[in-house]
Amino acid sequence: MSSPQADTARSGFGPLDAFFKISHRGSTFGREIRGGLVTFFTMAYIVVLNPLIIGSVKDGSGQFVGGGTDQAAAIAKIAVATALVAGVVTILMGLVANFPLALATGLGLNAFIAFSVATKMTWADAMGLVVLEGLIILVLVLTGFRRAVFEAVPLQLKVAISVGIGLFIAFIGVVDAGFVRRPAAPSGPPVELGIAGNLRGWPVLVFVVGLLLIVTLYARKVKGAILIGILVSTVLAIVIEAVEKIGPRTEDNPGGWGLSVPKLPEKWFTTPNLDTIGEFNLFGSFEKIGVVSALLLIFTLMLADFFDTMGTMTAIGAEAGLNDENGIPPNSQRILIVDSVAAAAGGAASVSSNTSYIESASGVGEGARTGLASVVTGICFLISMVVAPLVTLIPYEAATPALILVGFLMMTQVKGIDFDDIEVAFPAFLTIVLMPFTYSISAGIGAGFVSYVVLKAVRGKARQVHPLMWVVSALFVIYFAIGPLTDWLT
Repeated sequence: MSSPQADTARSGFGPLDAFFKISHRGSTFGREIRGGLVTFFTMAYIVVLNPLIIGSVKDGSGQFVGGGTDQAAAIAKIAVATALVAGVVTILMGLVANFPLALATGLGLNAFIAFSVATKMTWADAMGLVVLEGLIILVLVLTGFRRAVFEAVPLQLKVAISVGIGLFIAFIGVVDAGFVRRPAAPSGPPVELGIAGNLRGWPVLVFVVGLLLIVTLYARKVKGAILIGILVSTVLAIVIEAVEKIGPRTEDNPGGWGLSVPKLPEKWFTTPNLDTIGEFNLFGSFEKIGVVSALLLIFTLMLADFFDTMGTMTAIGAEAGLNDENGIPPNSQRILIVDSVAAAAGGAASVSSNTSYIESASGVGEGARTGLASVVTGICFLISMVVAPLVTLIPYEAATPALILVGFLMMTQVKGIDFDDIEVAFPAFLTIVLMPFTYSISAGIGAGFVSYVVLKAVRGKARQVHPLMWVVSALFVIYFAIGPLTDWLT
């Protein structure tokens, strides 16, 4: 039987192997390529979704992103810039940090910017806040503070973060696929199975078929199981749409496709428009809403970015088997530097803060272990700038089955938590359940940190808590109280 090292050498990829340490990490060139492609297909939806979120809202001056009142033009510009920044920073992650982690515009943060920030000022002012937030985090990384906080977190809480993120992405998968939905009746439960408790519609069938296919292939150890599942599901979706003419999922058509309708585009290529690049005003928000309000907004953005990435890189490293005995991924300082630069780059391109994507775990599930996978994902994003219509071929129902399998794989780490020790078990429990329940990685981490500190203190073990855990927990208390605090100060 040949080794990965021998296979790499015979394939002529020796220099790549040496640079990315492919064989050293037990991977192969083929696995890295497949992993990078899977990660792209799993998160390519952001090229479609981010423009729909940011491009649908006018700022405080009545204009869309990039200026003007043409919404269609704004959406097209945002799609191109979203792909460009995601491609550049993801390639940067691969080359600088050699870690299988992709980045793109952060969901949640983009909606917060669009609906809660930009409406109070101009888009350029709002993006200036994002740039400032990224630069501040970069300073915290370069001074060693961000890594020090990461190292201060107890190992079992890091495990809980990974498990919680696993449940979170699985929940994202079933919701985006329409397998689990919010009921129409306001008096009903918060979520239910399918439509009125029943699985209806061809798109849900595509999701189920895709999930069963991926799990079956994975169980039989077929190489490229996740990638094959996504591609086959996409082809099936295209055929079904061509025959049935189902259309998009709406209130009047609840059985439609999620996000994108899988049909062949009329044109396959577009000409990139980069007008949004550089459209930011660094300190414009301070003039519009005042120093105190601007600082509170920066703090909110910073705390979300700060801990989302910490949780994501911990989970990815754990799933890839790359973390050390303390649960710290290799090149963690470089990972944090690239992530901080990405946050500022997203603001500078007017597409909101870019951050690490937990969907990268799908590529890791396919075998990715090095930064080469990130380079492949980044190149795919750059290509999508001119072939954006092809990205719309992949509906949620075809991509999200990958998240379910990866969520399962990450859930298996729960055995590393000592549930007989209440001091760590309850904080771990809160971390795990609140991530999917609140739809927020930061909320789960914050609840876990605060409860850990409180339990240690009430049991007379306050000295066992790292000083930075006290500092961070106090910041999370402020974070959770940011709404009433903002109302009180303004």
